Order: sequence, then structure tokens, then C-alpha cells
Amino acid sequence: MVLPGGTLGILGGGQLARMLALDARRMGYRTVVWSGTPTAEPTEGVSDVVIKKPFDDEAALAEFCAQVDVATVEFENIPLETLTAVEEKVGLYPSAQSIGVSQHRSREKIFLREHGIPCAPFAMVNSLEELEEAYNQVGPVGVLKTAAFGYDGKGQVKLTSVDQLAGAWTGVGEESSVLEGFVDFDCEISVIIARGADGEMMSYPAVENRHRHHILDLTIAPARVDEVVLADAKRIAENLAEALDYRGLLAVEFFVEKSGRVLVNEMAPRPHNSGHFSMNGSVTSQFEQQLRAVMGLPLGSPEILSQTVMLNLLGDMWQGESGTLNSEAILSTKGAKLHLYGKSNPNGRRKLGHVNLVGGEDALERAEKLKEKLLG
Repeated sequence: MVLPGGTLGILGGGQLARMLALDARRMGYRTVVWSGTPTAEPTEGVSDVVIKKPFDDEAALAEFCAQVDVATVEFENIPLETLTAVEEKVGLYPSAQSIGVSQHRSREKIFLREHGIPCAPFAMVNSLEELEEAYNQVGPVGVLKTAAFGYDGKGQVKLTSVDQLAGAWTGVGEESSVLEGFVDFDCEISVIIARGADGEMMSYPAVENRHRHHILDLTIAPARVDEVVLADAKRIAENLAEALDYRGLLAVEFFVEKSGRVLVNEMAPRPHNSGHFSMNGSVTSQFEQQLRAVMGLPLGSPEILSQTVMLNLLGDMWQGESGTLNSEAILSTKGAKLHLYGKSNPNGRRKLGHVNLVGGEDALERAEKLKEKLLG
């Protein structure tokens, strides 16, 4: 157990590291961020130390490990060699092995299948010939996804015809991929679960997710689904955490079929965009919960205080020639809690912040009206 006054190391310097560092500071912990990149805008001025050096820099590895008591990650796409090297020097939670499963779709899908976790039908693909064979097994509708470094819809191509195979294979850079059978789902939900040093588990109630251009748009907490679906999703998330011998925060995304069957889409070994609602809508935020699990503290209550809707603030909401956000519209909205990530250059659909709408059963209506204003 590392009590307040200790130091947490965070691999990655994005917005998740920022929000974790803020909760750590509130609770009396120091943080050291190793961004792996030349810049780390979200964490500068927030974390006590920011190391802006590549993940393969041996001097940076020594600098990082010498200053921290325990380490964790804010995103999974960190070289496995770096994770292993850190783990040899300090406690790393979740473990390099657990992160390794989550950072590669092939490993993740095989792990799910080996442990009897329900997921969409899939096949590994390493060539156009294998894609043709896989399409015959999984088609006629499927989604080709690169095995590594895919998120927010990147590295994905939907297939509905054999004529699309060659173009799709080129589209994913002819890289190792997974072809998944398309799931005709009713909605998408996710469960955030924490598992502590002693095996104690706490899971947040499942939340409902809506996407815009393959990027999370709205999260509705709690999810508006049947109690059986909620129970199944929680049970599967707990089974995954047990199977991974996990310690830390684990996010599990699900498809809910029209029949009510729950299928795992993917998992992330860290706080998740769909868990941001907890910063204002739960007794314990997902970032405090991650800190508690990693530091070996008792886990906090995941109870939802009131219906909460999280609205992502993407770059296309910064309007006009000067590229400004209509902050007045946000701050004049009932129950709106604004969270910005300290990022400049609001181009495209970059995630720049989020708003939590709390208090009252009309949270979703308020979120949708606010989104209309922000998109102009």
C-alpha cells in the first residue's frame, strides 16, 4: 500500500493522464508522467514531473523509475518492451501481460475465446488470400480491423461484398488484421470495473454509448437496458478481470443484440472515455478508483448519484475563423460541468474536452440541445 505522499508514475501524457494527475494531487500524491512524445500538453502544469522523451530512451526509463513508487498507464499502445522494463524496476498495474492482451486485437480475441467470453465471430488475417477465406467464414457483412493501434474507428473497414476485399486490404496497409462478423446490435454499453491488490472488485453500473463518426459522442449513465443485460455485462467484466489476474481499472465495451445477448466488443486497460461521467455523477470518479486500485488502497463506491450524460467536445465544435468554443452556451446550461484537456490546435474531431450534464431526468435532452448549439 502506498499512502498519500507517495508518487505515481503514469505512462502516457494525454487527457487521461491529466485527469488522473488532478485526482492524485487532490488526494496528496505526486505524479511523474512519461509521455513518450516531444509534447504533453494535457499534463504540463498538472503533473509534478513530465518526461517528454521516447519510450525506447534508456535514460528516460531510469529517470522515470527512480522517481516513482508505483506505475500505471493512461493508454495501451505503449511498446511491450517498455512496459516489461518498467515492471522489472517498480510495480506496474495493470501488469505488462494484461496490457499486452488488450493492445493487440488478435491476442484479445484469442483470449476471449479461450476463456469462454462471448464475442462476435472473427478470423485472423495476414494476407489477401486469408482475408478472402475469412470473409467466406464470417461474411457476408464484416468489419476488417487492424490488429494493433486502432481506436476511434481508425484502421477499420466495413465489408459487404467480395468485390471490396482487395481495396479493404490495401486500406488497412496490408497489416495483420482481424475480420469480425458484423453484429446487428440494439445498442452499445460499457462497464468500468476496478480490481484491487486483494482481489476486491467494484464495477460501475453499465452505461449506454452513442457514437458520431466512429467516435464516442454521448454516454448515458446508467444504461437504459434490461436488468438481465446489466447483470450479464457485470458478470462478464468480472470474469475478464479474474481471468487476467487484473489490478487496476478495466473498461469493457459490449454490443447488446436485439435478443438481449451481450457480446464483448473490446476492452481497455485504463480509464475510458465512457467513464468520464463518473467525475461528477458518481461517489468515486474512475480516476480516483484507478489510483486506489494501483496504490493498494480500499476501493471507493461506484454508486451513481444521479442520471448523468457525458457529451464529448470534439474539434469540430470549435467554430468560426478563430476556432472558439461556445463556452457561454455550456456554462449557461443547467447542471453542466465543463472539463477541458489543455489541448491547442482544435482540428478535425480531436477530443478536446467533455461536459457532464447532471441532476434531473432531462439530462439527455439538455445534452442534445447543447450539442446542437455547439455544432452551430
